[in-house]
Amino acid sequence: MKKILIANRGEIALRVMKTARKMGIKTVAIFSEPDRNAPHVQFADEAICVGEAASNKSYLRGDHIIQLAKELHVDGIHPGYGFLSENAAFAEAVEQNGLTFIGPRPHAIRIMGSKLAAKDAVKSYDIPMVPGIDEAITDVTEAKSIAAEIGFPILIKASAGGGGKGMRIVEKESELEEQMKRAISEAESAFGDGSVFIEKYVGSPRHIEIQVLADSHGNVLHLFERDCSIQRRHQKVVEEAPSVVLTDVLRKQMGEAAVLVAKACDYVGAGTVEFLLDEQLNFYFLEMNTRLQVEHPVTELITGLDLVEQQIKIARGEPLGFKQEQLQILGHAMELRVYAEDPLADFMPSVGTLTRYRPPMGPGIRVDDGFEEGMEVPIYYDPMLSKLITYGQTREEAIQLMIEAIAAYELEGVSTTLSFGKFVMEHEAFRSGDFDTHFVKKYYSADKLLEQNKMEAKLAAIVALKAYLKDKEVLRIP
Repeated sequence: MKKILIANRGEIALRVMKTARKMGIKTVAIFSEPDRNAPHVQFADEAICVGEAASNKSYLRGDHIIQLAKELHVDGIHPGYGFLSENAAFAEAVEQNGLTFIGPRPHAIRIMGSKLAAKDAVKSYDIPMVPGIDEAITDVTEAKSIAAEIGFPILIKASAGGGGKGMRIVEKESELEEQMKRAISEAESAFGDGSVFIEKYVGSPRHIEIQVLADSHGNVLHLFERDCSIQRRHQKVVEEAPSVVLTDVLRKQMGEAAVLVAKACDYVGAGTVEFLLDEQLNFYFLEMNTRLQVEHPVTELITGLDLVEQQIKIARGEPLGFKQEQLQILGHAMELRVYAEDPLADFMPSVGTLTRYRPPMGPGIRVDDGFEEGMEVPIYYDPMLSKLITYGQTREEAIQLMIEAIAAYELEGVSTTLSFGKFVMEHEAFRSGDFDTHFVKKYYSADKLLEQNKMEAKLAAIVALKAYLKDKEVLRIP
């Protein structure tokens, strides 16, 4: 594999390119019109425009991207995450055109792309699943009967969904019909598939995911867990590895379960198996993401492995170069997704020009980004500006370094989640490890963040005043 095309943009495109360059592989960037001068375009060996700003006229044009790849004599295509990364038809078309898809096989993407099909695939492996039904449902009367059987509260979920879309929590029977209609409508709008299913709502869960790697020689390993419980609107904002609540025994059990899930769909490549962990530390299979995850850097830091490098090696047909017993957790890593969102306005997207953009640097600090000072933050794509990652020998060290890195991050022109990240890192519930996916609902509000900002500004003013008075006193000394 001498040249690969990265069918993505921004920080993940740049991230893949850096590993490819390290491996001596040439890279091709694709870009939409607004991304013409983006860092990933400048970094690549070659770059080509794929269309207009809208994703469906650029980054989602699978056939067009494949044709360009062939014209540029590319050997493989890396999809990154988002866009076409979990599109089985695209993966199939790549292979049919004589190119290598740097990801799982199409049938694995299809199976795991449907939550219902995924549940069906793994049920014979005796993997714990949340009580509920494993088939699509549209009849409200039937839904009421199922809900009565498993008990309220329940969760209505879109089969083809993700990111919290097509998901509704129902506390009582009188709300069921209305919430079901909304879930089906939202699922149809977001995914073109209105299939929903019902399962028991786990009240105070942790969101734990296991990174897996599988080669084409039958080797399947897990690379331990990530805790992704700090979320807003069912979407992750803070991730860490390892989890503070997993014991060695539980870690082994969940890792082995994740390996079985990968085997259930003949998985090849890097993937993530997601679980819910309840208050009694019972875990339940949730879904499998058939791609590289946004939060993969925390796993890289605690294992010393480059996951993109592993993806490329697997795609080249190489066997994994290590065994499960050789892997160990080293230190602790923390990641904050720096979104162009306003945490004081219910995390609404914030667009504008980055009038100042200076990421922090130093030992134990990593920033994966795709922006530079002076760039516009476009409204057409995901609002993530960067991933701020810190690493320490202990969790406390990683948290403290994250607080310092946030303070050193110079970013002006748009509102960001940096202040929210600081709020999380300094909150006692997070620091103690006693938190779940309802952290934002339980502890966070715009007023609390505003109060924290005011208090910090007041303390800074007091420190500045003391320094001024001290300097003034020194000047008076003859």
